[in-house]
Amino acid sequence: MLARPNCHKRKCKHFIGARWLGDSEESEVVYCKAFPNGIPGEIAYALNLHKKPLPNQGNDIVYERET
Repeated sequence: MLARPNCHKRKCKHFIGARWLGDSEESEVVYCKAFPNGIPGEIAYALNLHKKPLPNQGNDIVYERET
């Protein structure tokens, strides 16, 4: 089971949830519109508040509080 990510705690409107990418428990990821293949740990579980896109993110979606 994954820990609740900061994106969810901060109520980001782009956060979607968790999903399986394979057959093992380690393949479960939290994802959002900005990171459909998994939110990087530095955003999901560390101090990066994702106010600017990451290099090579592939889009310009950043944190926005749900209204």
